[in-house]
Amino acid sequence: MNKYEVTVILSAKLEEEARTEVINKVKSYIERYNGTVGEVEEWGKKRLAYDIQHQSEGFYYLINFEGDSETPNGIESELRIYEPVLRYLVVKK
Repeated sequence: MNKYEVTVILSAKLEEEARTEVINKVKSYIERYNGTVGEVEEWGKKRLAYDIQHQSEGFYYLINFEGDSETPNGIESELRIYEPVLRYLVVKK
């Protein structure tokens, strides 16, 4: 099992309850593709370097997880079409 982390930027228009649901959905994607979720860090609301979908702020989250070599590809394919996620980045630790 390899160690990875995914950084997710969510829309600033989402309420706290909706953000929690989105992060739970991201965790379920990780588990669906044979990964195990580790620590989840909420970095809070930050200003974006440039506007994304006419938004200048977003909520940042860092999720650590372990998985095989196919796990990141599966997660990226799901996050690419998941509307509340403005940007994401999966990296191997």
